[in-house]
Amino acid sequence: MIGKLTGRLDYRAQDHVLIDVRGVGYIVYCSDRTMAALPGAGEAVALYTDMVVREDLMQLYGFTSLVEKEWHRLLTSVQGVGAKVSLAILGALGPDGVSRAIALGDWASVKAAKGVGPKTAQRIVLDLKDKAPGVMAMGGAVMDAMDGPGLEVVDDADPAPAAKPAGKAPPKKPSGAAAASAGALSALGNLGYGPSDAAAAVAEAAATYPDADEPELIRAALRLLAPKG
Repeated sequence: MIGKLTGRLDYRAQDHVLIDVRGVGYIVYCSDRTMAALPGAGEAVALYTDMVVREDLMQLYGFTSLVEKEWHRLLTSVQGVGAKVSLAILGALGPDGVSRAIALGDWASVKAAKGVGPKTAQRIVLDLKDKAPGVMAMGGAVMDAMDGPGLEVVDDADPAPAAKPAGKAPPKKPSGAAAASAGALSALGNLGYGPSDAAAAVAEAAATYPDADEPELIRAALRLLAPKG
């Protein structure tokens, strides 16, 4: 399975790009948000990938972060949600937005993505709500792992190191907000709060205070979790 591609962006279409890796061209489908974040033709590029293989189909889907890739994997595990719908949701909300919407049970935000009806949006939130804390925690956990991977193609069937193309495409790290949310979630867990309650409080606090650092998010989330009355 191909888990990561790094090479030169040969050309870009409306919903996919062609990445040249050591003379082999890989067509990779991406969300609108990911497409907008990619460099121009001829420049170095790196994408985490998910490969779908069926009897009549073999396609690669690309993501700028492991968190985005994980949400794609979870979204496509929901009945009735295929890769196209998953990319539409990620394109509309981004991985952090998906985390917030699902943690808060905000199916209306999920429904705003193209091709997503109310029943599908509600099913996504219901099926994945318990998974949101784990994915939100990834925002901080992958920071160190993404500090400096080399330019390479990762393929379980071909462990040989890849040649480095000219230039360097620095990997996209999770945002500071994602790391702050992950830290706050961990702190609340250490204080004994359940994962779902902690994730919902952190998501609401992050939406209210988008520039808050980790200590500020913890305080805001604790206020939300405090008994009322």
